[in-house]
Amino acid sequence: MLVLPALALPLAACTPDQPSPDGAAAALAEGIARADVSGVAFVDLDATTVQDHLDAVLEPVADVEHTVEVEKLTVDDAEDGDAQRATATLAYTWDMSDEAAWEYTTSVDLAFVEPAEGEDGPGEWAAVWEPDVLVPDLQDGDRLAVERVRAERAEILGADDASIVADRPVYRIGVDKTHVDASGWESAARDLADVVGIDADAYAEQVAGAGEKAFVEAITVRTQDTAGIDVDDARAIDGVAVIDDELPLAPTREFARPILGRVGDATAEIVDESEGEIVAGDTVGLSGLQRQYDQQLRGAPGVSISVVPDGSAEDEEPVEVFAVDPVDGVALSTTLRPDMQVAAEQVLADQTTPAAIVAIEPSTGDVLAAASATAGDGLSTATTGQYAPGSTFKVASTLAMLRAGLTPDSTVSCPETITVDGREFQNVPGYPADALGDVPLRTAFANSCNTAMIGQRDTVDQQALHDAAASLGLGVESDLGAPAYFGDVPTDSQGTDHAASMIGQGRVLASPLAMATVAASVSAGHRVSPVLVHPDVQSVADETPDAGDLTEDEAATLRSLMASVVTDGSASDLQDLPGELGAKTGTAQYDDGSVAHAWMIATQDDLAVAVFVETGEGGSVTAGPLMHAFLDAPNH
Repeated sequence: MLVLPALALPLAACTPDQPSPDGAAAALAEGIARADVSGVAFVDLDATTVQDHLDAVLEPVADVEHTVEVEKLTVDDAEDGDAQRATATLAYTWDMSDEAAWEYTTSVDLAFVEPAEGEDGPGEWAAVWEPDVLVPDLQDGDRLAVERVRAERAEILGADDASIVADRPVYRIGVDKTHVDASGWESAARDLADVVGIDADAYAEQVAGAGEKAFVEAITVRTQDTAGIDVDDARAIDGVAVIDDELPLAPTREFARPILGRVGDATAEIVDESEGEIVAGDTVGLSGLQRQYDQQLRGAPGVSISVVPDGSAEDEEPVEVFAVDPVDGVALSTTLRPDMQVAAEQVLADQTTPAAIVAIEPSTGDVLAAASATAGDGLSTATTGQYAPGSTFKVASTLAMLRAGLTPDSTVSCPETITVDGREFQNVPGYPADALGDVPLRTAFANSCNTAMIGQRDTVDQQALHDAAASLGLGVESDLGAPAYFGDVPTDSQGTDHAASMIGQGRVLASPLAMATVAASVSAGHRVSPVLVHPDVQSVADETPDAGDLTEDEAATLRSLMASVVTDGSASDLQDLPGELGAKTGTAQYDDGSVAHAWMIATQDDLAVAVFVETGEGGSVTAGPLMHAFLDAPNH
């Protein structure tokens, strides 16, 4: 795009019977700016020839906003018998970026051309065209070359700015065409494609089109995790080479992939949406945090403009005439602890249904791990999943009861079943018989008695249930720095819907992140706002709590109740672990009650964890062993 200047030049001195050269100089500047010199007069050249030269030279910068102005114009005194001459100084400005412009001046001679014999008129000024009118020192046949200089993409960092991505050993596997005769290239390519699982026709065509001495890579795999590819089988193929190398990679192939996202070549859609900021071939974030914070991580490319000689002299190299240095990307700091994230993913490695582990540091709100099982098909089950939380929600139900006047020693009724408006509710299979009947609230909570909680539905209305959940962070938006679902507890549930809400079912929904936040709030003694991406300014908890916020006394009581779940209830398998422990199990039936979500939340000193399995037998049976394995992992 061009911007034409407003020309206001003093008239150059001319003889009385000659016009001023100002108009010719202005027409030339305007013609170059417009890339159209069809209306400009030239000495000994037609405008078409000049137009062809202009197009060829300036084609690489044709889309750059620019101006061409006549900066100075002088008229020479004519010698006897010579044509009147003038010299114009042209000032060029090319806006290569928002912050940088390529600016220079050139000069062009103009000559006064008398009218041809037999023609009337005063004659005209015409430009004496030379290549360096466009760019200083440009010679015949020279061209401009513009190179986009990529910026260094920044890292996504973990807790304490630990590097998540580091140089790690890999195998580069491909056909080395120097290792086999030409007659064996195709068979080598097809055999290797079969071993590594890629399209044989496409790879064989790629090998055939490469140079005679080329190494044509088929795949790169981690040395420690070859993704099921038998490297020895590949190495045994005649013509195949396996090269030891290093690449910047995350600790594992699946490390936080649903959250961190992928980086790759810009799609056509991304290029179109960028309004020129991104071009084909650029590396950009395609998903997750890599996409969300792409501009920060990507930085800004630089540019180099060179004059490329016409090629007649072999020893002449391109000469750089302008450059803008790239601005490297700025690292993104997350709260993830790489060792803890890896431990969580290892615990989930054998899950065949969507599952997740989220760990939060209650004292800071930092999300230390947010792992999703690969069975989740690439979705971040940990942070965006929406599921009924089942009995883990009883932490909120119990808080509402405490606010209604109950204590851990209050007697509540825990029958085998309870019926509300014709719908029968019962306890989980295997509920201990000695915890039935009239029991202390602590016993009902420790063993997760559904009927006891539902029996308090008239003591705790739906609004109170919603408010208690919000006091623990459930259903409250947070500046996490990444997409997340924080849960929902409706305020208008009645009848059986309200009864189901008391045990974390009905229309109550949560993500593993949301339930880890509930556990973290209990541990911290105030509502915790989880953080995954460090903000520019770290937020702090309000010094003056609002009415309805979780108090330390309430949290202390909930901590005591959650400790009872470990010492005397459904999370007793955690008893052998060190530290100050608390927990709550949860089972939420779905699909007409035929299958169930399995949950467990737990606290261990300054750590709050939620474990979720989409389809399991129950909180204690399915989620409990995963929680134990994670809390017992040496790296956490």
